[in-house]
Amino acid sequence: MTWDNIILGAGAAGMMCASQTGGRTLVLDHAKAPGEKIRISGGGRCNFTNMYAGPENFLSGNPHFCKSALSRYTQWDFLDMVARHGIAYHEKTLGQLFCDNSAKDIIAMLRAEMAQAGAELWLETKVIAVGHGSAGFTVAIEKSGRRETLTCRNLVLATGGKSIPKMGATGLAYDIARQFNLMVTDTRAGLVPFTFSDGRFKAISGVAHPVRATANGAAFEEAMLFTHRGLSGPAMLQISSYWQESQPITLNLFPDNDPFEELRSRRQAQGRRNLTTELATLLPSRLVEHLASEMDLSGNLADQSDVALRALCDALRNWEMVPTGTEGYRTAEVTLGGIDTDGLSSKTMEAKTVPGLYVIGEAADVTGWLGGFNFQWAWSSGWAAGQAIAQRPKT
Repeated sequence: MTWDNIILGAGAAGMMCASQTGGRTLVLDHAKAPGEKIRISGGGRCNFTNMYAGPENFLSGNPHFCKSALSRYTQWDFLDMVARHGIAYHEKTLGQLFCDNSAKDIIAMLRAEMAQAGAELWLETKVIAVGHGSAGFTVAIEKSGRRETLTCRNLVLATGGKSIPKMGATGLAYDIARQFNLMVTDTRAGLVPFTFSDGRFKAISGVAHPVRATANGAAFEEAMLFTHRGLSGPAMLQISSYWQESQPITLNLFPDNDPFEELRSRRQAQGRRNLTTELATLLPSRLVEHLASEMDLSGNLADQSDVALRALCDALRNWEMVPTGTEGYRTAEVTLGGIDTDGLSSKTMEAKTVPGLYVIGEAADVTGWLGGFNFQWAWSSGWAAGQAIAQRPKT
């Protein structure tokens, strides 16, 4: 069976691309339903973009690569689509936009856009092999227990990365890219919780606190959550994308203020009070109990000199530790690295050495911050490839 375009992957990027390509377009996916990552994102309400999305919110071997697509299809363009479909949404924090109702609204919108464009969707379809010849691409598939080979002029890799393998995530896009001699950068889990082999935070699992977290020169001020395995929460997920194995992370437990003057003032007014008691009014009490096992918090406030208070405050604002690792792809929201962008056109997402082959979304070496940025990359890169395919000469 011959198609103009075949898109591998019915995720955010693949469905967006299919809505733009025109011609006879087929989207293939192994799952029982499209947009599974969309469905589970944002607690089921999908953080579908960010009002402040820009190139500075993305990591890549080439930090300039994402600029073209992001500028040509912006968060405001996607919001226009959301508005056309009557989807209600709200800003949660830091420009993060969520559906009022359900993430399924975004999936339904994309399916409607695909249907309007005439694109066809085949689910529960396994890709067996991909080939390339003078007539275009071949895709051998297995569907409902039967195998067949499809042909197309344009092939789009939109199968994502390795994150959340229980949903069927694999390195398929990377394998196909290597088959066509495209470079693939080293990959690792991103936006993922940290783990500590000694279980040091097990006793305070569930405690949350706002922090300024720093790793490898990057810093984020958001909430942190202590878990049985280690550290999670937005701040930890953000810096995990910058952290390298064996490197330390630094936590500032007072990101908005230095508690030195407050403690110094309390020492004058109520010096007989226990130091841990006073700290427990500024930090979660269970966290203070844990800190007492790592730092000297003994004595009353009156026992603390200015030098001692200064040292304590500095320690609380520069709490350094070295994670054992991360929870890996099992819980990672994204995959860092991927198909090298040096081999792709930043305007069209087309492989420079393989005409008609396109790479979009998480399959490429472009990873966004937490907060809707990765979805915006899916929309922007999918749109850019779709537009390029629609305008590509048919000869």
